[in-house]
Amino acid sequence: MIGVGIIERYVLKKTLGALAGALAVVGTLVMLIAFVDISKNVGSRADVSFVQLLFLTVLQAPATILVLTPFIFLFGTLSAFVGLNRRSELIAMRAAGVSAWRFIMPAAVAAFVMGLLTVTLLNPLTSAMSAQFETSRNAMMENYLKSAPKGLWLRQGDDKTQIVIRARARDQAADGAVRLRGVSFFIYKIAPNGSLQFSRRMEAAEAKLEPGFWQLTGVREAAPGTGAIRSDSQTVPSNLDDRSASERFNNPQAIAIWRLPETIRRTDAAGFSSVSLRLRLHQVLATPLLFVAMSVLAAAFSLRLMRLGGLAGLAGAGVTLGFGFFFFNELCGALGKADVLTPAMAAWTPPLVALLAGLTLLCYTEDG
Repeated sequence: MIGVGIIERYVLKKTLGALAGALAVVGTLVMLIAFVDISKNVGSRADVSFVQLLFLTVLQAPATILVLTPFIFLFGTLSAFVGLNRRSELIAMRAAGVSAWRFIMPAAVAAFVMGLLTVTLLNPLTSAMSAQFETSRNAMMENYLKSAPKGLWLRQGDDKTQIVIRARARDQAADGAVRLRGVSFFIYKIAPNGSLQFSRRMEAAEAKLEPGFWQLTGVREAAPGTGAIRSDSQTVPSNLDDRSASERFNNPQAIAIWRLPETIRRTDAAGFSSVSLRLRLHQVLATPLLFVAMSVLAAAFSLRLMRLGGLAGLAGAGVTLGFGFFFFNELCGALGKADVLTPAMAAWTPPLVALLAGLTLLCYTEDG
């Protein structure tokens, strides 16, 4: 009689080894592709060294690897169970009366634990690295970016006032402060019926975000029916801070999960759509379930195909499965951003469908 725990530990060891191998392969490919892309986009436009390009690659690559992590679990688990099958170890386990549920469980539990670690530790880390990548890249390309036309938009407000801010450029400050150049403030009052009434427009050569207000220099202010008034400096109240204002310029992927609820609240208060942020929040929360679904589906798929025979069919089916899931996940994400699906439905549907498909295939394979 095989002791309880021995099989689980053995299968877990093999699964972790296969996952590490898949991570090494995917990580190496992502690093190489990212380095080539950064060398082309940054190295050709700015005077940077090899070390600086490598530094940017290290900052950017983890976020891409994190996006591809479900495929690491898919192909890693496939590889592990194919190896067990090729060495007839699964056949021996099943001949000893061990259910397939028992030796698949370690892979599923490991995937769930790694999903929790991804949400709580890796997501904030990769978000911080992505934000640092944007800052470092812009600093290295400062001369190129200054000569390129651009327009930056911000919005802030409360239940009484809405302010739309347009800036020609954003300077990178060493202290992390938000400094805008060529700024226009369009200030609206909110009427009792909820409509916006234009109040005044302010233009400034520069605006710096201080705690609780914008500090403007070189100001020209005008209201409907009045002439322009010039002043050297002026302040405008603000409910933004440096971090939340900077996040408005960033991709939702560059915002850590702990900051997403507050960013969503501020975005809603400012009158912007927070659909992409809500979708990102649900996608991150669904990560543990997604990892479990990929592991269960890969294990069940490998068992079924090995019974039918043909490693070539297994490899082709695994690749097809990966691309099919990627397409379905992207489709749900696109429908979520377009408000066709709710953010929760768009984020949770792909992992739930994958998990149910894996469990169904496993039940059919194991119990007929």
